[in-house]
Amino acid sequence: MTTLLLVLVTGLVFLAGDFFMIPMVMRPLFQKHLGAQMLESLRLAPAAAFYVIQVGALVYFAGLPARRDGSAVTALVNGALIGLVAYGCYEMTSHTIMRDWHINIVLIDLIWGVVISGVSAWAGALAALWWLAR
Repeated sequence: MTTLLLVLVTGLVFLAGDFFMIPMVMRPLFQKHLGAQMLESLRLAPAAAFYVIQVGALVYFAGLPARRDGSAVTALVNGALIGLVAYGCYEMTSHTIMRDWHINIVLIDLIWGVVISGVSAWAGALAALWWLAR
């Protein structure tokens, strides 16, 4: 039950964060710098694949070690590092090969990836640790 709770809370926090961040900050930022290169609507399959992979990595490499250690701080730190790697690879590669990939996109999305990944893993670990302690 704790693993299921860990997965659900981590995933819900991650999705909730992006639910607000993408339309309010990221889409306008991308639109400003990339304009006509953007699609009218999102491609849901690759987005879903990313969420499954990212949440899976957060649970496996951050949440489960936090549950084992009994410390949600482990999840926060490991989750932030996972966000740095995932978002860093995407942003640095895009900035390297794309003409109009602005440094503001890199910095804002990279910071967001670190924050949302760390907070999501931390929230999931808190929920799992609460469940175990009750």
